[in-house]
Amino acid sequence: MAIATLVKSIQDIMRKDVGVDGDAQRISQLVWLLFLKIFDDKEQEWQFFVEGYKSPLDERLRWSNWAKDDEGMTGDELIEFVNNQLFPALKTLGTAAGVSNRGRVIGSVFEDAYNYMKSGTLLRQVINKIEEDLDFNSSSDRHLFNDIYEKILADLQSAGNAGEYYTPRAVTQFMVDILNPQLGKSLLDPACGTGGFLTCAIDHLKKQVKNPDDEKMIEMTIHGVEKKPLPHMLAMTNMMLHGIDVPTNIRHDNTLSRPLKDYSPGERVEVIITNPPFGGVEEDGIENNFPKKYQTRETADLFMGLIMHLLKKDGG
Repeated sequence: MAIATLVKSIQDIMRKDVGVDGDAQRISQLVWLLFLKIFDDKEQEWQFFVEGYKSPLDERLRWSNWAKDDEGMTGDELIEFVNNQLFPALKTLGTAAGVSNRGRVIGSVFEDAYNYMKSGTLLRQVINKIEEDLDFNSSSDRHLFNDIYEKILADLQSAGNAGEYYTPRAVTQFMVDILNPQLGKSLLDPACGTGGFLTCAIDHLKKQVKNPDDEKMIEMTIHGVEKKPLPHMLAMTNMMLHGIDVPTNIRHDNTLSRPLKDYSPGERVEVIITNPPFGGVEEDGIENNFPKKYQTRETADLFMGLIMHLLKKDGG
């Protein structure tokens, strides 16, 4: 099935649900479902290739247990499970004691996520459509996610609010090519949106990989921060499908909320690549995190001050 047709058919099902109001909620609903599907497909892989792998999720919460069976839970039973068992458990994973890094990834993704659908019957139809048409353990379907991702971004643009966290692919690629990041150098996008710059940088760095340790180095040196939940969720999903299996360095936070004086020299990075929101205004008090000469409430100006502070000498 063509990606545009698949996404449209899922959104058409959601339009019948009285709880989902508008494109932004439909997209948010689709993204958290895709994340859990992708995480489950990755878990099948980790069980084979990661020695002693243990899921951070209770068995009953894993997609393969509650979603995979097309004749499984539905109706009121499914809505009750999602709202009163699944979401509360996923939201607390980020702060639970002793949880693995993979568990923290899930917790950060679901921290501000919501299930908008009220009909368990329609939710089951959406889940079955995703399960039937997508297998993210298949290399071809992994590539398909790029098309799904672009379709979601196009839908966000048409909804009128994508400009906040979407930079056209041609621009991200051009900027990465110009900066030419090198393997082993720390790289940050402090307003990473859906992760466009970071995934371009990852693809660029992968061309320099010579051994498995180099792959691990990419995961350790790529950093991003995004304050809004929907783009952050898309960024995390995007990272996992670009080989960053445990994207704990992609944080759900507002980079500007931390005082500049609190950064240590060791936290400075060698490359910053970003397109901060222009025309935005920060909440009262954020400007006090910056020296007097940088103080303003204009978002892009504050990011420029942050970038100058966080770049190492001779950084780019």
